[in-house]
Amino acid sequence: MTGSTHRQLFVLVTVSSLTLGLTGCSSSPEAKVSIGLVVPASGAHESIGTDMSRGFDLYLDQHDGRLGGRLVEVVEADEGEHVQTGAAAVARLIEEDEVHAVVGLVGSEAALAAKDVAIANETPLIVTGAGADRFADGSDYLWRTSSTNAGLGGALGKAVTTETDGGSAYVIASDDASGHELADSFMIAVEASGGSIAGQGYTSSAADREWSSIFAKAKQSGADAIYAAYAGKQAEAFVRAYRESRTARRIPLYGPGFLTEGDVLTTLADAATGVRTALHYSAAVDSLANAAFVLDYREAYDATPTVYAVQAYDAAAALDKALALSDDLDRNEIADSLGSVGTIASPRGNWSFDPNHNPDQPYFLRVVEGGPDGPRNVVLAEIASTSS
Repeated sequence: MTGSTHRQLFVLVTVSSLTLGLTGCSSSPEAKVSIGLVVPASGAHESIGTDMSRGFDLYLDQHDGRLGGRLVEVVEADEGEHVQTGAAAVARLIEEDEVHAVVGLVGSEAALAAKDVAIANETPLIVTGAGADRFADGSDYLWRTSSTNAGLGGALGKAVTTETDGGSAYVIASDDASGHELADSFMIAVEASGGSIAGQGYTSSAADREWSSIFAKAKQSGADAIYAAYAGKQAEAFVRAYRESRTARRIPLYGPGFLTEGDVLTTLADAATGVRTALHYSAAVDSLANAAFVLDYREAYDATPTVYAVQAYDAAAALDKALALSDDLDRNEIADSLGSVGTIASPRGNWSFDPNHNPDQPYFLRVVEGGPDGPRNVVLAEIASTSS
């Protein structure tokens, strides 16, 4: 079943395995658990939304449409491209559709707006995309299966300092909250590790901007590395411009994994070769758990899984364990049970929720290399295993 099956605003949907389960027990009085799934169904991050839907659906398909032994119904809503649409989607799922928990959200600002809705309605909200550092604060109702901007930027800052032998980095990022968090955490880690910052520049959200001036500044700074924090269409535009510039011959490029993840990597193809990134997942992670996951995902969707799919898959895994610990379908009890799920065995590697309810997880240094099936993010090393 593909994620596109769910791409309807506020329409109740069930995965194919659930349909089969209901056929066999249509007379059962068993109460179903209702999960809201909020992902982008259009716009610049539509492919990320598709991956999230697929990851969540795959877990359900593998578990007979059940979480914690209970049949599941999924109500999906479009996050849209704005803070207001994302927060409104969460509010409607909770207040009108009366779901037991909400999963999803790509935009950091949307997640920050939705957290107040979740807390006010005492409903678990598990973010599977947004990295805003201020989202998870230990509230019983706020959880995250992705990563924090601070954790990701900090992990790469240490790695770049090591790879450049204590050299300097020029920082380039989007001029928004996430861009600054990813840049700040990187710079703090570089300097704490003995490196230095040669300069920094921040850009608007326009993907069609002219990049030559910022590359010229990076070259003039004498930097040993460039760190760029972009995602989606901005990442595509930046990496392509970097590859076409003389800068690519002189200064290596590093960035958070979103710089070469999913559709971005597919679109860039050979233009991304050699770019090094940090992330908590790669389809090339060498483990039995990941090999099985990649095989199942490819069989289901004829595609390679991304970090976005894994984050949603792991949200389902966390809910599976929490619901197994819950005697009743009560939002507060589910929220309380999420605090007792312990270790999640994941394709990314084992991880658990830290005291603030962010993932305590490994990060990997990756490099884009060509392969028989196209470019892929090859894992070079584990560079950190703690969240921030």
